Amino acid sequence: MNTIVAEQVEPLALRVWVEKRMIFVELTDGRIVGFPAERFRLLARATDEQLQQVTLRLNGYALRWEELDEDITVPGIVAGHFQLPLYQMAA
Repeated sequence: MNTIVAEQVEPLALRVWVEKRMIFVELTDGRIVGFPAERFRLLARATDEQLQQVTLRLNGYALRWEELDEDITVPGIVAGHFQLPLYQMAA
């Protein structure tokens, strides 16, 4: 009997950019995911200029804001692991 084990590969980031306090990540599997900066404590307090200073680290495994000393993993983003709840807009 042959057993085939499918290795699950986590997607990595190819690029990252910020638009109007939304952080977008293009993944190696073709998806583009985005999240509001307000989902993370340090990013929520950052200026627009500070948010723009994001870089990719660890071959696309993490996002890094050097000035803010903030790192966020791409697998965490994909899994929806955020520090703060999504604020609901008032109607």
